[in-house]
Order: sequence, then C-alpha cells, then structure tokens
Amino acid sequence: MKDCELLTKCLYFNDKLKNMPTASEMVKKMYCRWHYEECARYRVAMVLGTEYVPPDLFPPEAERADKLLVQFCHTR
Repeated sequence: MKDCELLTKCLYFNDKLKNMPTASEMVKKMYCRWHYEECARYRVAMVLGTEYVPPDLFPPEAERADKLLVQFCHTR
C-alpha cells in the first residue's frame, strides 16, 4: 500500500509525540503508511479540507471524526 497523500503536510505525522518516538512510529506506520484511509485526520481532510482538521485530532479517533463530519453536514 502506498503512503498517505497528505503525509508531508500532516501536523500529526511531522510534529506530534516527539517525546514518544516508539509509540509515534507505530501510529505513523499503522495509519500513515499502511491504512491511511482509516485515519481520522485523513477522513476529515478529504471531506472538509486540511484546514478544518483539528490539530489535536489523533489518527485513531474515528468516532470524533464522525461527529465532526456529521456536524458539518448539519450546518450546510
């Protein structure tokens, strides 16, 4: 599988968990390199745009991403 197309721009991939390199690398490998379509950040970016991805949204927070997307749909 190819890397996420947002990899170079992703705040999480480039800045988060600097003090936890092992955990960070595991999450990056799982979401950014293997299953990016399951990443909460990717899902929000694809629907709303990268500027609407909350900086504190972590890749495994699918439920929170769903709430953001539902909220967006209700405000249109």
